[in-house]
Amino acid sequence: MSKPLFSEFPPVSAKAFKQKIQYDLDGAEYNETLVWNAPEGISVKPFYHREETQVLPIPGQPENWSCVEEIFILKPQTAAATASRALTKGAEAIYFKADNTFDSAQLLEHLPQESLVLYFNFSFLDVSFCETLIDQAAAKGFTVYLNLDIFGNLARSGNWYASQKKDHQALEKLFLNGKNDNVIGVDVSLYHNAGATVIQELAYVLSHLNEYFNHFGETLKNQKVTFKVALSSNYFFEIAKLRALRLLVATLAREYGLQENCHILAIPGKRNKTLYDYNTNLLRTTTEVMSGILGGANAICNTAYDAVYHKTNDFGQRIARNQLLILKNESHFDNTTNPADGTYYVENLTKQFAEKALVLFKEIEAGGGFVTQLIEGKIQKKIKEAAAKEQKAFDDQQKILVGTNAYVNSADKMNDELELYPFVKINLRKTLLEPIIPKRLAEQLEQKRLKDE
Repeated sequence: MSKPLFSEFPPVSAKAFKQKIQYDLDGAEYNETLVWNAPEGISVKPFYHREETQVLPIPGQPENWSCVEEIFILKPQTAAATASRALTKGAEAIYFKADNTFDSAQLLEHLPQESLVLYFNFSFLDVSFCETLIDQAAAKGFTVYLNLDIFGNLARSGNWYASQKKDHQALEKLFLNGKNDNVIGVDVSLYHNAGATVIQELAYVLSHLNEYFNHFGETLKNQKVTFKVALSSNYFFEIAKLRALRLLVATLAREYGLQENCHILAIPGKRNKTLYDYNTNLLRTTTEVMSGILGGANAICNTAYDAVYHKTNDFGQRIARNQLLILKNESHFDNTTNPADGTYYVENLTKQFAEKALVLFKEIEAGGGFVTQLIEGKIQKKIKEAAAKEQKAFDDQQKILVGTNAYVNSADKMNDELELYPFVKINLRKTLLEPIIPKRLAEQLEQKRLKDE
């Protein structure tokens, strides 16, 4: 080709675009007609132009991403067998969850002899157990992410594992021995599933992370923090959210002289998942994992379409796994690194998210920091306010979940399908502070429908 593609077309300035739009509006107000004011405080314009776009260098973007399968450990040998089957069917890493300590040797010995990547999510903090697990995994050549998050546990449960001092000492003992560089995790999904806005999610995770940086300082220099991030179906916002997260983490780490890179494990959020017309959850999770991939997550762990009401089952897990495999192997979502770089809309969203989150982060720090504001109930209050606005939008049918508050199939019956209790469970107990409670948007409506069946 002798000349660049489209070179015969003269460039059009942003001003010319807007003038043409104003003319076509025939007197209607531009901002009122075409600009969308999102709940995050972001004004979304009808078009974006390179003249108004700053391309942000996003640090630590991965060259590829892995398909992760979630498995709950009741019996170690059974969990290992389930993991082995998943690995033969396309899973590339395993995300193990456990509420109690278990025989880690029995789990690891029955996993395939290969360089596996294993993520863990424990509902407990046991130093000797974790040390044993680290040693055993290292002997087999496995890469282990422990994802221990004492502040996340405090926010979720309302209590420390033992006490503030003992929890910090336990973490420090684990990462100072130098045997594992992936001890600490930050669970961002809690804020999302409780109803926080994107700006709040980013600000809270930054303040959450700052508690670790501020307390441990230089002793974290060899540690890579893992972030578990939940995604909604707001496609471009979620792409920009992950990019903004990397930018903000790098900015904060730079101030402490620590690693500017972060490791992101992305999962579909629970907030918008539904009991009725449950197959629509397939569509939601598909766009959500796509956002995670395009936003630059290191690993994607999909959720089964029936996870709201069914126990874990082979069919649901196979479908969830195959969604990722289709995106990777048939849609070739693994062939391009950083595909969102330079896209005007996403770049603008990324910049706005990062700037607004940084402002809120500074307000939290000025108010005493993340833990102080948790104890005072200020974080919980702000999330509740955001959740209430979103809930009202859902109740008023301004926020649509197809099959639940719009295009409802009245013949859909679910009472006989419930294997799990699909609503918020109230566990009355004494807590140091008010816990942050995840809740799905459709719960109240679904409870009424179940009662009326």
